[in-house]
Amino acid sequence: MDNTQLMNRRFRSAARGLLAILWGATILFDFIPLGVGLIGSGLILLGVNVLRSMNDLPIQNDNGMIGGLALAWGGLELTRPFLHWLFPSADLDWAIFAILLAGFGVSLLARELLQVRRAGFGESR
Repeated sequence: MDNTQLMNRRFRSAARGLLAILWGATILFDFIPLGVGLIGSGLILLGVNVLRSMNDLPIQNDNGMIGGLALAWGGLELTRPFLHWLFPSADLDWAIFAILLAGFGVSLLARELLQVRRAGFGESR
């Protein structure tokens, strides 16, 4: 196994371990808000990409997308009481999640469409 694969495996294993510890603590201790767990998850996923970049390894775009999504969702979860105060009649619980999930899907689709366009889909070679 070459050094790149070894480093990628170590980063992936460390990130999975950190995520498991964070999620376990968030579930075990009721006083930790869900938003804190989401923000922590986003920071772990984005942090792994930063470490990969610093070690001249290819970053994983999905980690960046999911990490950004988790950060945004966690921030919105932590501001939910304030949002309910601003918009008392709105049911923002699932609306926030649905908007973030749809945005994630659109970004994945756009990325794939750009790759197909660059590859010249349908062109004979």
